[in-house]
Amino acid sequence: MVIHAFKKRLAAVAVATGAAVFGLTVPAQAAPQPLPYVALGDSYSAASGVLPLDPTASLLCARSTANYPHVLAKRTGAALKDVTCGGAQTKDFAGSQYPGVAPQLDALGTDTGLVTMTIGGNDNSTFINTILACATAGIASAGQGHPCTSLYGDKFADDIDTKTYPAVKAALQATRDKAPQARVAILGYPWIMPATAQTGCFVKMPIASGDVPYVRDIQTHLNRAVQRAAAETGATYVDLSRASEGHDACQASGVRWVEPALFGTNFVPVHPNALGESAMADLTLDALGLG
Repeated sequence: MVIHAFKKRLAAVAVATGAAVFGLTVPAQAAPQPLPYVALGDSYSAASGVLPLDPTASLLCARSTANYPHVLAKRTGAALKDVTCGGAQTKDFAGSQYPGVAPQLDALGTDTGLVTMTIGGNDNSTFINTILACATAGIASAGQGHPCTSLYGDKFADDIDTKTYPAVKAALQATRDKAPQARVAILGYPWIMPATAQTGCFVKMPIASGDVPYVRDIQTHLNRAVQRAAAETGATYVDLSRASEGHDACQASGVRWVEPALFGTNFVPVHPNALGESAMADLTLDALGLG
């Protein structure tokens, strides 16, 4: 019996060996390929002002390796192609922002599986004009009243409606056209200012007390325009409004997600810090169901 069993074992080995010789073995299953991920967008995506800088990027872009695309890629194992650049506008998706910096849409392809971005805040200089204009008016009024509201009224909101919204929608559609298989996520902007004036904030963000709600409303208007453009192009909108409440630039270091204009830690003020970028990655993963 032992000899018979041994012969059967040898026969089985011979059959297996023969099958291998003739290429009849089942090949090993290939390892899954990482998700091709392209990060587009402006300084809130590039984390301009957060160190360390990305050595592969133009210095003009001030792109950080601690930005939310890098955090997201690390947590998911996605293969990241990061072309985010500080100061980017929607026009820089199809055109070169700086000499030697390719149009951002050039990074996309038919194999792209995921695209993320923040965009629109620099169109018409909405962010910088709002902060500069209201800070200048606030300093002139020693922080009293609502000089910026009186001077500019609906100007910023009108620009968002008539210029920024259609431009963001067109940029999202162009992204879809270049990467038809990709899931596209566009993030809203985290709060820069609280809902109402707070004691001590004027030193860091010199906006007059009566203008704080005005600046906040402009950002609300921008985020709603981005959300609308996302809904109309089939993109996922990542809403930061609730999560970033209480993490604005008026808060203490270690709590705030956005650094203030004065006495902050970033070398680019009024931009997300590393904590904010990490939170933006978390919220994007949740919105996409990848968390």
